[in-house]
Amino acid sequence: MVNFLKLVQNENMKIYRRLRTWIMLGAIVLIPILISIIWKLTTDGPDPSNWHATNQEFGFVLMLITIFTVVQSAESVAGEFTWGTIKLLLIRPWSRSVILLSKYLSLILFALFFTVIAFAVTLLANIAIFGYTDNPGDYLARFSMGGQLAVDLSPWTLMLEDIGLQLVSLVMIVSFAFMLSSAFRSGGLAIGLSIFLLFAGSIITAILASANGTWVKYVMFIHLDLSSYLNGGDGPIPNHPMTMSFSLAVLAVYFIIFNLVSWTVFVKRDVAA
Repeated sequence: MVNFLKLVQNENMKIYRRLRTWIMLGAIVLIPILISIIWKLTTDGPDPSNWHATNQEFGFVLMLITIFTVVQSAESVAGEFTWGTIKLLLIRPWSRSVILLSKYLSLILFALFFTVIAFAVTLLANIAIFGYTDNPGDYLARFSMGGQLAVDLSPWTLMLEDIGLQLVSLVMIVSFAFMLSSAFRSGGLAIGLSIFLLFAGSIITAILASANGTWVKYVMFIHLDLSSYLNGGDGPIPNHPMTMSFSLAVLAVYFIIFNLVSWTVFVKRDVAA
């Protein structure tokens, strides 16, 4: 176990040794602060609540974190082949499965670390600029959970629930990028297709909404936006009512498939050439 933790630590050192990682971190720290300042200076009406502003800004920042993690994921395996360091990694006394698991966990830790930092900075910046309120505000008050009106719940509960659901989408997209990186040794392909999945998901969902077949329910794209369940809705597609449990089950199947492909291809690949 200690050796495995050292392996994860080594993968994290590779990530944080790069200058671009710190540039990414600087971006997610500065962007919400700048947005809040511009919002304050350019709005003539009443200030939004700190929760409203945080929710709006953090959604954008989390999208950036997803893109940054996809970039790291794309090079996590494909980069080893590109730089020729994969042989040095595989001669160490660890199985290929353990090496791949350490890479995957380091990416998840990277995403979680950036998410925590981004949320803390965004919330504190909005408290400093707009003041603190215990009322979640009109924007978040429209949410309900289990039939309970959001206005009766703590704003912390609402915000953390929303972030948790968005993190599910992040993990799925990163897992997809990791699979492409492991299977095709192409960082560019992994980045391109994963970012396409991130931005085109809502468009594809809108197109599939007009389809009548039950197969629509099993397409991964439509389950990436789990926030549609927070307001008591029946899912992302009105004419195909679903539950959050069903959406999570579908995503779990895709998650298993992505990781099975990653591990199978990486373990069996010949790297002697």
